[in-house]
Amino acid sequence: MKKLLTLLVLLFVCHSAQANNIQVSNVVLTGQNTGQGYWLVQFDLSWENSWRTDDLNGDGVTNWDAAWIFVKYRVGTGEWQHAKLHSSGHSTGSGIPATLDIGVPNEREAYHSTDNPGMGAFIYRSQNGSGTFSTTGNQLRWNYGIDGVPNSAELDVRVFAIEMVYVAPGSFWLGSGGTETGHFRAGGGSGPFLATDSWNGCIENTSGCLWGSSTFGNSTIGGTGNLHEHYPTGVEGFYSMKYSISQQQYVDFLNTLTYQQQDMRVNGNPNDVAGTFVSNSGRYRIKIGTPGVNPSTSAVYETEHPYVTNSYMYWMDGAAYMDWSGLRPMTELEFEKAARGPASSVPNEYAWGSTSITRATGLSNAGQSDEVPTPAAANANFDNFNNSNLNGPLRVGSFAHGSTTRVQAGASYWGIMELSGNMWERSVTVGNTTGRNFTGLHGNGVLTSAGHGAVEAWPGNGESGITDDIGAGFRGGWWGSPAWELRVSDRVSAARTSIARDNGRGLRGVRSLPAAAVD
Repeated sequence: MKKLLTLLVLLFVCHSAQANNIQVSNVVLTGQNTGQGYWLVQFDLSWENSWRTDDLNGDGVTNWDAAWIFVKYRVGTGEWQHAKLHSSGHSTGSGIPATLDIGVPNEREAYHSTDNPGMGAFIYRSQNGSGTFSTTGNQLRWNYGIDGVPNSAELDVRVFAIEMVYVAPGSFWLGSGGTETGHFRAGGGSGPFLATDSWNGCIENTSGCLWGSSTFGNSTIGGTGNLHEHYPTGVEGFYSMKYSISQQQYVDFLNTLTYQQQDMRVNGNPNDVAGTFVSNSGRYRIKIGTPGVNPSTSAVYETEHPYVTNSYMYWMDGAAYMDWSGLRPMTELEFEKAARGPASSVPNEYAWGSTSITRATGLSNAGQSDEVPTPAAANANFDNFNNSNLNGPLRVGSFAHGSTTRVQAGASYWGIMELSGNMWERSVTVGNTTGRNFTGLHGNGVLTSAGHGAVEAWPGNGESGITDDIGAGFRGGWWGSPAWELRVSDRVSAARTSIARDNGRGLRGVRSLPAAAVD
């Protein structure tokens, strides 16, 4: 039997001026069981600037970062597929003591080998500590028989890693009591609303319910009603991508798609000549490395700005990426939890918990792994639409370096980066019925033949997949926004729909916390 193994190394950045260098290496298939139809996908994993603490910000809150790991495979030169993982039989190997949790599409239901299989795994520190995370010989049990793969198949395997941050369950505040456009407030009052596990999801200007300010009528909150019983409010806790999708991440996604799917997910023709940029403005530098010969042959994409946040993503692009990777969209309630954490609201605050903000106006080492905004005191990218020195998004995590504080790094309560500015955060709104009916299901790794995501109750999903963005909105501002749009509680665009590809639009995915999987 011949096994072709592809090592895929993805680079990300976090709390230093250098790349966190998350790496998946030494990928092998081992321990084949032909009777039960499984392989063990073995790999080494490492990234820099990892952490775990039981006393975040002195609040006694547990927090850590993690890697979301998932596997793609193809038989021979066939199409790439998502590997279904077993509920058990995995290990974290040796090195930093670590925990491994399997995630399934529907975390409210038990694992099922075909109907609710393992989509990937979280790997993270099991003990307090900080610095480089490194484990060798990690193993994921891939049920290749369930995927219909013959025992003797010639296989090509890729292992992907995305940096995530754990957001703990618990109550938190929605709205700040400030003057933000359309901000959340307590029904029947004017102050922020405390979201707890006893809240029944009512949206009404009545005590005990969530409501919004009267700015622009009540267009950002919509009429009275209720959230779906499974709408992710943030109280339940979740994992968030540490950063928005980078250009390298999007390139890696494109390079596992068919020609037809690629054609849907880029603003360009996969048959264009080598070196053709999909776009060439706003620091977007994804281009065709090897064009497709015909519609049956995929193009190979690359980027000159692998560390820079990806832009020109409309909702359907982001939804396809999240479905492909086994993630899901963030709700706008989770957005405020991701920024503020359990801390008390500060009127008109930004994601770093204060009202101070310093604009980036230039770049040092532009486009490189150590790209740094200038001036040195900058902590946000905004109001730069007409700035020729910085006319686009930044390297992900670029404000955090050395011994920067939360405010200096522009970091959220949990250590999630760039929630205020750089790129709009696409989120599921509570401002209309479609958004309120979101149930929090995750992607299953499979796109439609046309290249669309297709997950039940996601905004824009219909008979042909996710082809519009009704139910989605925008939070957090972008690199061209005025400062006021970057405030955590500003909801000026929370229920706005727009399917145009724009260089101010990115996306980050989240996952609900994994439930115990029992086979």
